[in-house]
Order: sequence, then C-alpha cells, then structure tokens
Amino acid sequence: MPDTTILVIEDDAAIRRGVVDALEYGGYRTLEAGEGHGGLDLALRANYRLLLLDLVLPGRDGFSILSELKKKRPGQAVIILSARGEENDRVRGLGLGADDYVMKPFSVRELLARVEAVLRRTCERPAPSEERELPGGKVDLTSGKIAFHDGDGVELSEREAGLLRYLLDAAGRVVSRDEILRHVWGLDPERTETRTLDMHIMHLRTKLRDRDQQILVTVRGKGWRFHGIPVS
Repeated sequence: MPDTTILVIEDDAAIRRGVVDALEYGGYRTLEAGEGHGGLDLALRANYRLLLLDLVLPGRDGFSILSELKKKRPGQAVIILSARGEENDRVRGLGLGADDYVMKPFSVRELLARVEAVLRRTCERPAPSEERELPGGKVDLTSGKIAFHDGDGVELSEREAGLLRYLLDAAGRVVSRDEILRHVWGLDPERTETRTLDMHIMHLRTKLRDRDQQILVTVRGKGWRFHGIPVS
C-alpha cells in the first residue's frame, strides 16, 4: 500500500534495522523507537497505519504499551514481533487487541506477507473519529480532514495530520524543531536535514488558513507555538 507509514518499536538495533529495511524495500514509510517510554509516546502521537511491537523492551514492556495504546487509539492495527512463543503470551497479546503475533526469527517474505494481510483486513475497519476544534472549524485527525464553518474543507497528508496532532497536544507551549523531528518523524535531529519540516509547517499553515501566522506562531530561535484561537 503506497504512502503507508509503519511504526517499529524494537530494542535490538540490528533486528530493528533489518525490519525497517525490509519494510522500506516493500515500499512502506517507517518510524522507529528503541525503548518503551519513547515508543509509547510515538505510538500515541504519530500518524501511522500499523505498529510492529516487540514485547521485551527497556523502560516499558510491549504488553503495557499495547494496553495503553488500545485505550487511546482502539482501532490501531498492531502486530507483535516476539521471541516469546508461549501460548499464554500469544493469548494475552491477542486478547489485548493485537491483530497478529509473529514469532522471531522470521523471514522478510513472511514479515511482508503478514503486514500486507493485516493492512488488508484493517483497511475496512471503521476508525474512531478523533475530532479537535480549530479556529474557524474542526479537524478529524483520524481521517485527516479539516471542515471549516463556512462549509469548505481540506485534507491533510498523513505527516501533516501527525504534526497537527502533536502541536494541538502541546498547545500553548513552544515546541522545538528537534522535539518534532524526534516525536513526530521518529528521527535523530542531529543526523537529519530539516528543511522538509519547514515545508510541512508552511503547508499546514496554508491548510489552516493561517496567512498571518497567528495560529501557528514562530518563536524565533526556539520553534513554534500553537494557539487555539488567533492572536489579536
């Protein structure tokens, strides 16, 4: 499925790199995390179609991540990737809402086949609406659609919706470039060329009708602050 983003939470760097490479070879975009607390934060804030989740993680284990995720985003598709093959673990993972449970080690072909199967099954699953109020309208962050009070509407890209979600959650405080790259893009800011973030900010302002930059305000040298209502 083109333009589909998959989040990988796996603490073993070699396995994580192999999974990410396989997914990108299969045409998917990826986000990644290597420990539990950062993984849960990314899982709750980022925009993605499928989560690949290890169970044994530093900081917070996969079961607790899955449980918390399903409370906040009940329709989210999840595949557990684990070396733990005991029946109790498989039953617990599926009982918490995982869509599949894949045992390590696995081949690239099996992984991609499982991913494609879950995406096919879940693409028709009705996603819960996540509506937020905006100046002059509202946005459904699940579908990525903004509806203005005057009847007009606009669609956000997957990345734009993830960026807007993060900014809305942080409304009122300054959010830095590094913070967005780390928590929305899932990238290391020190190793990332960041002009693409400026382009996304510009496109988001256009779609929010924020010509005067009163909703998404630039704080010079620090980042951006999202205001729920335009500044007078």
